[in-house]
Amino acid sequence: MAETLRYRDDQPVDHPAVTVDAFLDQSNAAAVRIEPGDDARELLPHLGRLSLVEVNFPAFGDGRGYSSARILREAGYEGELRAVGDVLVDQLAYMRRCGFDAFEPDQQLDKDDVQAAFDRWPEVYQDAADDRTPIWTKRHA
Repeated sequence: MAETLRYRDDQPVDHPAVTVDAFLDQSNAAAVRIEPGDDARELLPHLGRLSLVEVNFPAFGDGRGYSSARILREAGYEGELRAVGDVLVDQLAYMRRCGFDAFEPDQQLDKDDVQAAFDRWPEVYQDAADDRTPIWTKRHA
């Protein structure tokens, strides 16, 4: 497992993540791992007690985790949202727009490539889960 890349100001979360089913069955878990096919909406009543949600990407072409991230962020989840698994540098900017703020790829990523991926497009066209301002609002400001 490669180093976790974090983009948060708070302390790293080191709770062991449990499956969604195990999380729903126990009252003391603070971290959960969403697998492809899990329904992130099952976690919505419990967002206040979660400090970490890992979303597994077993293959780079499986985009279901993007939807899980958006569902959680749009519902108000403010804890760490970590993409784990087959996470490629080309996906990082899109994952961050969906609300991911930490990444734990299977393979180590070059830090310069990671920064270049985040800096590549300075403007965006629509609102998303991140805090970037769409370019059209600047024109009408």
